[in-house]
Amino acid sequence: MKVTGSCLCGAIVFEAEANPERVLICHCTDCQKSSGSAFRTILPVRADRFTLLKGEPREFVKTAQSGARRPQVFCADCGTHLYGTGEGEAARVLGLRAGLCDERAELIPKREIWCQSALAWVGELGTQERNEQG
Repeated sequence: MKVTGSCLCGAIVFEAEANPERVLICHCTDCQKSSGSAFRTILPVRADRFTLLKGEPREFVKTAQSGARRPQVFCADCGTHLYGTGEGEAARVLGLRAGLCDERAELIPKREIWCQSALAWVGELGTQERNEQG
């Protein structure tokens, strides 16, 4: 599926090819903090299938609890988080923020990860699979 999208201010515009069956919800505390919400909805995209059409994003490297370095890419103008990724082999996949995609209504999450960190007030979200960790 081809997706298109942008940051909140429109300074960053992108397109990508992705499998909508891979959309997931992440309940980890890093996603809670960086999204300002109870979880984040993520569309995994192969890096070679992501095209930046406009703008120059910035990057912040977050060290996860596991010790893994996780680059977080965002718009320097409005601060919108675009995607997170890894380093080395892990950089081959981008965790695109599904809410940025124009097709977001079609990107229905199929699974949830890091459910052990889910906030107690978050109820059943109707996904097909739930994992305590990633």
